[in-house]
Amino acid sequence: MRWNGWGDPAKAKDLPLAVRALLPMLLGRVRKPRPAVELAHVQLEPSRLTAEDHAAFSAVVGPANVDDAPESRIRHAGGRSTPDLLRRREVHQDAPDAVLRPAHHDEVRACLDIAVARGVAVVPFGGGTSVVGALDPERGTHHAVVSLDLRRLSGLIRLDEISGEALLAAGTTGPEAEASLSARGFELGHFPQSFRYATIGGFAAARSSGQNSAGNGRFDTMVTGLRVATPTGDIELGRSPGSAAGPDLIRVFLGSEGIFGVITEVRVRVHPIPRDRVFESWSFPDFAGGAEGLRRVAQQGDGPTVIRLSDEAETAVSLAQVGKIGKALAKGASVVTVYEGPGIAERRARAGVQLAAAGGVSAGEGAAEEWLKGRFDGPYLRDSLLDAGVFCETLETATTWSNLQTLRSAVESTLKDGFGDAGAKSYVMCHVSHIYPTGASLYFTVLAGLRSDPVGVWGAVKARVNDAIIASGGTISHHHAVGRDHAPWLGHEIGETGIRILRAIKRELDPSGILNPGAVIPAERAH
Repeated sequence: MRWNGWGDPAKAKDLPLAVRALLPMLLGRVRKPRPAVELAHVQLEPSRLTAEDHAAFSAVVGPANVDDAPESRIRHAGGRSTPDLLRRREVHQDAPDAVLRPAHHDEVRACLDIAVARGVAVVPFGGGTSVVGALDPERGTHHAVVSLDLRRLSGLIRLDEISGEALLAAGTTGPEAEASLSARGFELGHFPQSFRYATIGGFAAARSSGQNSAGNGRFDTMVTGLRVATPTGDIELGRSPGSAAGPDLIRVFLGSEGIFGVITEVRVRVHPIPRDRVFESWSFPDFAGGAEGLRRVAQQGDGPTVIRLSDEAETAVSLAQVGKIGKALAKGASVVTVYEGPGIAERRARAGVQLAAAGGVSAGEGAAEEWLKGRFDGPYLRDSLLDAGVFCETLETATTWSNLQTLRSAVESTLKDGFGDAGAKSYVMCHVSHIYPTGASLYFTVLAGLRSDPVGVWGAVKARVNDAIIASGGTISHHHAVGRDHAPWLGHEIGETGIRILRAIKRELDPSGILNPGAVIPAERAH
């Protein structure tokens, strides 16, 4: 992946002309930023690993897999949020003191043992796609911090075709998993926007939700078993498809973001590759009508594999990206649907009745097909916007259907007010891409014409938005996870008793506090 941006550097592209024409109308005159620093000119503090630390880790993973070269450290210096990428443009940067690359579970466990003994913090690293500060190289109370890169733990370990279960090593990327499964006629069918780079272990650790969630479910519903290395012992979970043998401990590690242990193997349910696929797009007069259509489809059940509603603002920018500037200025929301698997005709007809009853008009296959072709490429556009001096970032939440409009309005107004107070015009877009019988997610993208200190301004705006989300009954995160960015608000969602439970688990599994210091659990207040 590009070291200071998203994805394959060869796929980086300029802003479409129509988008360039639209930006001044939305944000006013935007000042182009100074050129980003080149990789060779980045300056890091010297590695704090001692020679003894280095030798101890080398004895486990081999000297070649204890990497303190500046480029490797920079490439593991954080995730892919906009603040992460803006920090990558600076000369002076923070980075882990080394990158460890274990090859299997036992090496992971041995690395944790050494880290405990030698006082070294460990940040587990999969695909590097976190957008909530989960990969920040924080040392905590330890003298050094290492990035534990799991990509050598890769591949399909076992496929049970009769049961429809696959066991995958945690460092396996989405494309690698699908390629190995498709060779046997199966698929996992989990496709978040980070699919090309994120890993199976990362999907589990962050409770990922993919674009096919309407048909295939969230990733945490796909997981049937885990193997985890913790500083105080190993654990294997998922003995049978259903159990009443106490609380489900798999749920302790799903969403734990590496603070309790390192997930090394993930067992998931899989299904035969769908033979058929059908597309249909819909137009609605407004977002409210589209949301009503999605509610009806969700509560009826057995609908599309993918269903996605873009509000008026996002629909306009989507049209501008394909050169339809005239239509981009028109009002209206849009829905794309994709149907896969058995019973497509019946499912499409049933969903169509509900979408039409909510005021939708079928608009053919084209828009849905175009969305599918480019569904993993959105972050490339963000890079282009940043290069042009336009701040671009995303955030997401979820709530019940009855509260959806209230929460959307609260987030949108808070974003606009926050940037307005910083003297910047902004443009807020929203879509729904994950639906449930009782509610849905809301995913916001905001553009702003910031003239200075974008990281600082965004930190203040995001804090106000997090407050608004909690006050308006939303969740602090639907699928981006908690990381360090959301940790101060977690207690408002799960309560002080919930935080005490997490701290108790942390003390039991990681009493030295080496794993991902500062992530997920808010810091304890001084008494």
